[in-house]
Amino acid sequence: MQHSPIRRPQVCVLGSAEPGSAAYELAGAAGALLAAHGITVVSGCGSPATRVAAERAIAAGGLVLSIVPPEQMPPPDWPATVVVPCGMGDARNLLMALAGDACLVIGGRAGTISEVCLAWLHKRPLLPLVGCGGWSDSLPSNPPDERRNSPILPWGNIAQLEAQLRQLQLIS
Repeated sequence: MQHSPIRRPQVCVLGSAEPGSAAYELAGAAGALLAAHGITVVSGCGSPATRVAAERAIAAGGLVLSIVPPEQMPPPDWPATVVVPCGMGDARNLLMALAGDACLVIGGRAGTISEVCLAWLHKRPLLPLVGCGGWSDSLPSNPPDERRNSPILPWGNIAQLEAQLRQLQLIS
């Protein structure tokens, strides 16, 4: 008899996008997709895009792990099923980079670049949203360095994201 694995796949959602933007809407849809496939969403929930991904994952019945920089617990309405206040400030970016089997990258600013570079150094696959603007647009043609540490699998819509998750064998 074959047993199913105990640990669910985990995907980190990194980046930023403003409400009303195409990237923001796709972040929410990505959270729902991950939850529908039983993937735990890892999100700091600090930007509108990462927060909406967490909210939509929870609404779809999924699990969300939120790693937050301060040492205090966030308010009770924080969109997460498990919260880890790390008290490490920006050093939390390493935990975010390591906590996923892959990292979804949506738009982004300097903090996202830091997380992506750490994920790259630790050989985590990167799934950048392309075609919606922001820093993630340039990631497929401009990887962190020449080492080819991990795959960079771009997506521009939910069907493409689902295909990339299949390629990584995170869903069947």
